[in-house]
Amino acid sequence: MTGGGRLRITQRRSAIGRRYDQKRTLKALGITKLQQTVVHEDTPAIRGMIKKIEHLLEVEEA
Repeated sequence: MTGGGRLRITQRRSAIGRRYDQKRTLKALGITKLQQTVVHEDTPAIRGMIKKIEHLLEVEEA
């Protein structure tokens, strides 16, 4: 699934009470608010960040 495409990433659950590294991962993805959507290239680095906090996100192909 990796390579070439774009991913639409939306924060669906709150980061309140989550570990610091999970909050920093959200910030690294460019997400600062609940329900905010960002679009990123589908790379292994982005996939790794998504995997770390997939319980907070909704991800779809863009």
